[in-house]
Amino acid sequence: MSNRILSHRGPYLAAALSLALVAGGSVVPAAAQTAAPPQQGAMVRGLPDFTGLVEHVGPAVVNIRTTERVRAGSADGMVDEEMQEFFRRFFGIPMPNTPRPSPRQNKPTPQPEQEVPRGVGSGFIISPDGYVMTNAHVVDGADEVVVTLPDKREFKARIVGADKRTDVALVKIEGSGLPVVRIGDASRLRVGEWVVAIGSPFGLDNSVTAGIVSAKQRDTGDYLPFIQTDVAVNPGNSGGPLINMRGEVVGINSQIYSRSGGFMGISFAIPIDEAMRVSEQLRATGKVTRGRIGVQIDQVARDVAESIGLGKAQGALVRSVESGSPADKAGVQPGDIITKFDGRMVDKASDLPRMVGNTKPGTRSTITVFRRGASRDLSITVAELESDQPARRASAAPERKESTKPAPAAQALGLTVSELTEAQKKELKLKRGVRVEAATEAAARAGLREGDVVLAVGNTEVGSVAEFDSALAKADQGKPVTLLISRGDLAQYVLIRRTR
Repeated sequence: MSNRILSHRGPYLAAALSLALVAGGSVVPAAAQTAAPPQQGAMVRGLPDFTGLVEHVGPAVVNIRTTERVRAGSADGMVDEEMQEFFRRFFGIPMPNTPRPSPRQNKPTPQPEQEVPRGVGSGFIISPDGYVMTNAHVVDGADEVVVTLPDKREFKARIVGADKRTDVALVKIEGSGLPVVRIGDASRLRVGEWVVAIGSPFGLDNSVTAGIVSAKQRDTGDYLPFIQTDVAVNPGNSGGPLINMRGEVVGINSQIYSRSGGFMGISFAIPIDEAMRVSEQLRATGKVTRGRIGVQIDQVARDVAESIGLGKAQGALVRSVESGSPADKAGVQPGDIITKFDGRMVDKASDLPRMVGNTKPGTRSTITVFRRGASRDLSITVAELESDQPARRASAAPERKESTKPAPAAQALGLTVSELTEAQKKELKLKRGVRVEAATEAAARAGLREGDVVLAVGNTEVGSVAEFDSALAKADQGKPVTLLISRGDLAQYVLIRRTR
């Protein structure tokens, strides 16, 4: 099975990376170099020897082949009938060695199903009775899974469960006294530490590559902070272990960054602690249960954080709250910034789905939100995350209202606003705010447009044009104006720089 490849077209977000090579340099013999000042001790003494590690871990690393059932096509290199007909019609000749179908052969003949190779991946045994961990994408869509050990023993495996959100799968082979890996602690990994990968790149069993940890906590998905390494990982390495110098598995090799389909110096591994939590649920129930609170979130920009008094850019900005969700019942509002979940700091938006997802549904938790310049705690009961919900309906165009003449403060921003009618409030599910009737100059440059609803100026809520004008008049004239706006079902902060 091929590795997942990160690109701008892939399922995960891949950052644009560039390398610069310095040309024109020369190599100076060590003896000719200027002597370096003496040091108390060398930071690195020689290169590591991986032989003992490989001998210890290697027996528990397996090759995984998958097949799927397909209907048998034309045999002996013959082109199928549809392709034959294409060449006959458009080129006027039948295909070589292919007889024209006779009228008696018009009726299709049912073709039997046959097993065909689907892909090759890697895995590792985590229990003596035959539980094997691998990637979900290695076994996805497979009708048969075959596990081969380094000693050439071969087993047909049963898929216990697979979780696509984390790309972790658990399969079972029937055996006893099987070699197993030792599970390590991914949190103890340090950037620059040596690590080793064992797997089946391009189907080459038990291949060993080594490198260092390049970074930790890489955000390429909602539920996993990946380990980034420069270990050579190629198609077929998927599902194999990432091993530290103590011979412990610290990750599952899962993805590569590539523009060519092959290794380009950047690979990603799932932290083993996250993978073990998933595998325990798969083993118990065959699926993974996650918590949800029903909010759509975004990052908090630094200039927004400073302008509303949050201080530094942290937390998760709530852009929308699902009606009837746990967050809605708890009183979370669009524009809130969630800074803590159950007392744990939410440093960035991607932290929140992981915290909530790892919380058992039905748990009563506390979230801290920053709203209008102050923090407050809200009690919330976590619900169970179900399959992806369809997008909510787009609101019909709100009722138009005659524009009012903008006040001087609003005019300086290029804004014209009007009161929300009761019908508009009901349609938009809002209790307060003013509708943007026109946005020009500074407001337009900031991205505001007709139909947006301004909910707050800075940390002051507004429910009428008079309140909007008053809040603008009190704002610091020398700084950008921060508006909390609602657009459709989403809330966001907008900074307008005043026209001089």
